[in-house]
Amino acid sequence: MKFGFQINLDVKDRPCLVVGGGDEATEKTNRLLDAGAKVTVISPKLSDELKVLAASAKILHRGRRFKASDVEGGIWLVLNTVRTDEVLSRDLYALAKQKGFLLCSTDQPEHSTFTMPALVARGPLRIGISTSGVSPALAKRLREDLEPLFDERFEVFLEWLDAYRAHLQATEPHIEKRQQLLRDAVAKVKLHAKIEFPKVEKKAEPKGT
Repeated sequence: MKFGFQINLDVKDRPCLVVGGGDEATEKTNRLLDAGAKVTVISPKLSDELKVLAASAKILHRGRRFKASDVEGGIWLVLNTVRTDEVLSRDLYALAKQKGFLLCSTDQPEHSTFTMPALVARGPLRIGISTSGVSPALAKRLREDLEPLFDERFEVFLEWLDAYRAHLQATEPHIEKRQQLLRDAVAKVKLHAKIEFPKVEKKAEPKGT
């Protein structure tokens, strides 16, 4: 099991590639665009949303299957959303090792140089949830439960914190006092949660000899 090293990548203005044109590719493309990446999507077919993005020149579309030359020209990151083509995933992984670009193949950690967590997003807030490949379905389930907790009010609060922090940086010269005021501003923020588990039958333990 690989736990990985969690980071946030700066992909602004970097050339990134999405392989596949379905719902998974749409979600990953939107995440890349939100982060400011320059996105090329390679797929014979596109979802309706990706068609709109291509028509408005927000993404570049190549309407065919992936080929090795697609990673030439400084491609920095590749997201492979095609789950049913092991040859493609294996070839991409070999290219990633050879060319040095970052690669994530959906639900195929053995053919990836990094994995993506399930993501809770609200304004600038990002909460990544990973089970280190044990159960992507559980990571998705936790994301679905967490998302409603961070509603519009939370986004407004984050906007206020951003403005308050900028105000203190301009008006409070003492770093220690500034940091304490920022800690005080969030001191009463509390997250209350309860986890319910399904009943799981325990495996019978082997009898001693």
